[in-house]
Amino acid sequence: MPRASILAALVVGAAALVLAPAASLAQQTPAKKPAAVTAGKGEKVCRVKMQYSGEVKSWVCKKEEPCCVWHEINYVKCGSTITGCL
Repeated sequence: MPRASILAALVVGAAALVLAPAASLAQQTPAKKPAAVTAGKGEKVCRVKMQYSGEVKSWVCKKEEPCCVWHEINYVKCGSTITGCL
């Protein structure tokens, strides 16, 4: 094999390594789960699956407060004992 074809093969091989996606060369790490939400004394955990995004949201409210969800704007919060979720 002539030197020119060996050199050309090495150049093509080096170019392929340089242009290869980095993700295929890097070690893949598993996706991390969000930390679990836990309630303390006098609290409760509110959980809901959002209608439009399918995302599960969890948050902590006081036991006497309602869990409020607005699916249309992808928003959750603790309500008031007086006005509810207004």
